[in-house]
Formats: sequence, C-alpha cells, structure tokens
Amino acid sequence: MESDPRIRIARPADAAAVRDIYAPFCESSAVTFEESPPTESEMADRIESTLETYPWLVCELEGRVAGYAYAGTLRKRRAYQWTVELSVYVAESARGAGVGRALYESLLAILERQGVCDAYAVTTVPNPETERFHERLGFERVVDFPAMGYTEGGWHDVAWWRYSVAEKPADPEPIVLLPDVRDAPNWESLVRRGETRLE
Repeated sequence: MESDPRIRIARPADAAAVRDIYAPFCESSAVTFEESPPTESEMADRIESTLETYPWLVCELEGRVAGYAYAGTLRKRRAYQWTVELSVYVAESARGAGVGRALYESLLAILERQGVCDAYAVTTVPNPETERFHERLGFERVVDFPAMGYTEGGWHDVAWWRYSVAEKPADPEPIVLLPDVRDAPNWESLVRRGETRLE
C-alpha cells in the first residue's frame, strides 16, 4: 500500500521535499554550517551527483518523504575511497518514529556491499539529541574540534563520530560504485533493510 512505511533510493523529483526538510536546519540553527538552503534545482543536482557513487535514500511515511540520508566522499584522494561521510535529516513531524535509525541501517548495508570500511558523521555540538542518536547506533566519538566554525552569531564545536562498517582487508579491492551494486539480485533487500524499524 502507498501508506506503508518505505525506504527507497532518492530521485531528483524528491528535491523539493528534501529541501523542505533541510532548509530549517540552515535558516534557524547551527546544526549545519550551510547558512542558506540550496534551491530545489541545486538539491536535485546533489542527489544526482551523489548517486553516481554512493547511496542517497529517502524514507516515506504515509506516502510523503519524512527523512533522508546519504553518503559522500570524505576526502578526494584515492586512498580515502573506503571511508565515507554520512548525513541524515528527519522532518520535525517524523522525529521519534525511528526514521533516522531506519535510514542509517539501510544506508550502512548498501555501503558494506560497496566495500566501504568506515563511515564518519560530523556534528555540531552541543546537540544532545544528535549525540544520543549516534551513541545508540554504535558510533564512537573519536575527536572534538573546539570552536571550529562561526555561524549564527557564535563559534561552534564540531565532533566526529566513527562507525566501523566492515573489517579492513590487507589488500582491498576498489569500492563498487552504486550503479553496479544496484544490479545485484538482493539489491531491494539492502535498500529496505531498515524498514523493520518503522513497523
């Protein structure tokens, strides 16, 4: 049914809904250091460019996008290809419904299949809700950077959190790009891995 909770790959057509979720974090908080929300077109471009390599997922509740999560390049050099940075945002109306956890479970399952070994989340602190969220999911808080960014009229600390996706092989194969993983026979089960958190 259309109203059933669902996790799926994002599409450029989701850009308006994704922007609506993200914009308040830019306009009225220091959660993200992006001070002006991207346009719908810019968000569509971000979705498309991310999907060339990594997953961008959306969670639908009652047929509407209630949250999204994606992975991106941590640093551009080839040696960093087995490490990604994660982002997750949930609509205010859907917080507490397990959306963030569900999205991360699906995202991490796909990243493991791609050959990613470590995932990092970068958070502005203090942010107790986000800090508890990452702790509950098993992220390790590895470093705090004091007064790292200036926005919203003040200096803000930043914390980095690490999640071990998979063991690091001695001689790793290059990661598999997302379009190739999408051809795998169990692709749908990876995408929908976190849906049980939404039932």
